[in-house]
Amino acid sequence: MTDPLPPAASLRQVVLAAAGQDVRQCRGCALCDMRLDQAQDVSVPALVQLVLFNDEEVLTSRTLWSEAVLAEARQLCTKNLRLDLILLALRDEARRRGLDAPA
Repeated sequence: MTDPLPPAASLRQVVLAAAGQDVRQCRGCALCDMRLDQAQDVSVPALVQLVLFNDEEVLTSRTLWSEAVLAEARQLCTKNLRLDLILLALRDEARRRGLDAPA
């Protein structure tokens, strides 16, 4: 059984605990940097950086909530980060904090 997250867990810790994905494994190659949805407001590499910087803006980004991005996310990372699991963990965290998808 995993330990519960501390009250002030960083977004990186949240993703690691919920999805088993360590965003520190991102090497910044930017091969995942492509527009998958016209509604994207940040690129996928920028989304990962926001998580690393513990920037809560990521939780309300249109990119995070895009179904088109989620549908392609599993195949995006050449370093085998499961970006789909990362997105889902972040969505769950946003909901836990009472945040919804942007209108």
